[in-house]
Amino acid sequence: MVFNSLKFAAFFVVFFLLYWLIFNRNNKIQNLFFLLGSYVFYCWWDWRFLALIIGSSLVNYLLGIYIDKSENEKRRKFLVLLGLIQGLGGLLFFKYFNFFIDTFISAFSLININLSIHTLNIILPLGISFYTFRAISYLLDIDSGKIKPTTDWVIFFSYIAFFPCLTAGPIDRAKSLIPQLEKKRVFDYSHATDAMRQILWGLFKKVVIADNCATCTNAIFENYKTLPASSLLFGAFYFAIQIYSDFSGYSDMAIGFSRLLGFNVTKNFNFPIFAQNISEFWQKWHISLTSWMTDYVFTPLSFIFRTSGKSGLILSILINFILIGLWHGSNWTFILFGFLQGCYFIPLVLNGTLNRKRVKEGTHLLPSFNEFLRMAGTFTLVMLTVVLFRSETIGQAFSYYQAIISTSLLSAPKIPLDKAVKIVTIIFIIIMIIVEWLQRDKEHGLDIENIKNSFLRLSIYYTIIAVILIFAGQKVTFIYAQF
Repeated sequence: MVFNSLKFAAFFVVFFLLYWLIFNRNNKIQNLFFLLGSYVFYCWWDWRFLALIIGSSLVNYLLGIYIDKSENEKRRKFLVLLGLIQGLGGLLFFKYFNFFIDTFISAFSLININLSIHTLNIILPLGISFYTFRAISYLLDIDSGKIKPTTDWVIFFSYIAFFPCLTAGPIDRAKSLIPQLEKKRVFDYSHATDAMRQILWGLFKKVVIADNCATCTNAIFENYKTLPASSLLFGAFYFAIQIYSDFSGYSDMAIGFSRLLGFNVTKNFNFPIFAQNISEFWQKWHISLTSWMTDYVFTPLSFIFRTSGKSGLILSILINFILIGLWHGSNWTFILFGFLQGCYFIPLVLNGTLNRKRVKEGTHLLPSFNEFLRMAGTFTLVMLTVVLFRSETIGQAFSYYQAIISTSLLSAPKIPLDKAVKIVTIIFIIIMIIVEWLQRDKEHGLDIENIKNSFLRLSIYYTIIAVILIFAGQKVTFIYAQF
């Protein structure tokens, strides 16, 4: 049951009406209804894994209470370690077990030893990467004294299974989301209307931009051996736009649905395609994951390596981004992706410009020439590395890269699709980029309450709805749902 489906629309409408009209009189009952709704949403995907998320919630709920009560430091650390083993253990089994087995077999085959170890037919549970990180941060924050554990199991279970963000984030921290579950929520019409605008913009990016880009991307990547290098460059461009509009579109919808239910969740994207260096890009891309890894991985590592100066900082960054890559999936392509992203930071560290904020040079309507060059350069670096996301193996990715480095790069691109599809896709990409550039200081691309002309506003809404309906027949799953 994905956000861009009629099933979810029907589910959410019924849930929304019951949530505000029937169950809003008592906060505890409303939270219980929210939890049941989250489990219905989860069971719609696969009811067999419901016990897994409930069991994880129960273990972390009890550990949080006992960690806070324990005055013995060794016992506290043991309980935290137990929570990490439980969370990461489940993640390693479901997401990485077959990867480790295949890597182990391949390593021994290099020395002519053939092992007869079989992989397992493992189904990846919905949202396990996201709710596991929520649980881990909860325990670590209790241990560090940043938060106190909740003793209301309904609130904690709802925090873990929070259905608007269950499939692909954002990864909210307990210090932000649990207090919102604890207090009574009041329906706010102005917030609800803006939430609807954000959902509409997210749906537009997913259905119109991402899904059309997927058609172009598939046509190029499936035929890359027979196409000129210029076409392959377009393939990398289309996929970069696809993965951005797909994931940021999902995040806009997740945030919008959360706001309709009275919750403010973490902003996950801040128009990263306009970033002027790789550091700024990762401050604007998948913000909840970047900040999570910064707090719980990079910061401790940089403290450990603090005596090594810039070398220690570079090593911390590389390890952090290799783990970010690995978080995305059990494939060497993701690990290499993370490593390359970490390498992009090295010039910034060596030049001492890692955290330097740039002064705006252009106008609101147009960037300066230097800003444009920096944005184009950063996007190109990201565009080339996301080829690894689309490739099944490193060998395939390098074959794609090798095919790009050709004299045919200067030839006219050939994409095996109808001309109309290519033209329409490019037009909508340009529209999205223009809109988001003009709205880059706002919360989302359709944050247009400042337009006083109601006829113009309604025209924009109905035009977007009409375009979405035209392209709604495509069935392309959210990319980050697999992570």
